[in-house]
Amino acid sequence: MGCLLILANMILGCAPGPHQAELSRLDPYYICGSQEDREALRQLLTLLAQETENPETRETQDAAVYKEGEFAVVREIANRYIRLQEYGKLINFLTSRTNQNPKDPYNAYYLLMVAYGYIQQEAYPVAALYFDVILKNYPDLVVEGQSIHLACLNQLITLMDNPEQAVAYYEELIARFSDSLDLGMTYFMLGQAYEQIGDWNGAIQSYTRYLPYRGAIIPGFPHADQYAKQLVDFNQSPKDWTFENLNSLVNAVKGALAEGNSIRLRQYQAKVNFFARSWAQEDTDDSGMAEFNLTDFMRGNQIRYADVLDTGSNATEAYLRTSGWDQFISTWYFYFRKIYFPLNPDIHGRWEWAGVYYGEKF
Repeated sequence: MGCLLILANMILGCAPGPHQAELSRLDPYYICGSQEDREALRQLLTLLAQETENPETRETQDAAVYKEGEFAVVREIANRYIRLQEYGKLINFLTSRTNQNPKDPYNAYYLLMVAYGYIQQEAYPVAALYFDVILKNYPDLVVEGQSIHLACLNQLITLMDNPEQAVAYYEELIARFSDSLDLGMTYFMLGQAYEQIGDWNGAIQSYTRYLPYRGAIIPGFPHADQYAKQLVDFNQSPKDWTFENLNSLVNAVKGALAEGNSIRLRQYQAKVNFFARSWAQEDTDDSGMAEFNLTDFMRGNQIRYADVLDTGSNATEAYLRTSGWDQFISTWYFYFRKIYFPLNPDIHGRWEWAGVYYGEKF
């Protein structure tokens, strides 16, 4: 309290310690906590009451210095309510102050603390409303090196479940605060938001912008790099290996195997995102691709295939067991998948031969 009393003298030019008459006018609602807290709140609230009753003190001091000192007092009152977990008093105190002082340059910060109070009360929609109000109605304010608008945008992205609004917030973050962001994570999450609203052009553009930041940590998306790269690569490819339906694809592959025609079989192989791995390997492990050469494996071997698809096949994925490939790993499962690519309706829903699993299925 000693430093606050010195601050009070500097701001108000008054002797330390409130007069009894001034104390009697304080709203007892705002006096709470331990004896020490109550005394501190009396002192601080009295300073603000004196400021209201003695506007001439503003004329005797530099306006900016005066407001900074006043801000320090209001902030100390608010922080004390936070420490006491008196969030209702925090909200009432700060909203009352901003209503009475609409031109206060620190109102954006006060309303940010109001929103924080609502978050602590789990009133998330109300908190989101305040964050949005700050963005739309108050100029940005930097407190202790932190932008108020940046804090609001980050909170809104967390609180909002509307993907259209999320797109707008992510775009504003990138446009205004790119130097303060994890751009990799931001571009990827923007792509996710675009996907949710069905804007696949926006999604592909966002994932393309993400790729230079591959390796970024994206919470909830451990395979973000693979996901973004596959979509971007597929978008840029000719897609001339796809088939209208699964039966046509399987029959074509079987025909090439029966003929022992590796050139024809390779034509049916996906030209991007194709994989060759064992069942135990991670989906992101493409180490087996270096060894995958159809001509080498088919030369001198009679490749056999099952008459029907594996029982693990379903409406979007299918497996065909084949054998006779190699003395060490004779069995390969061809993996077919239905293409999910809403950006191009002519391709979306078609089928591709997307990979090979080595060995017997677990």
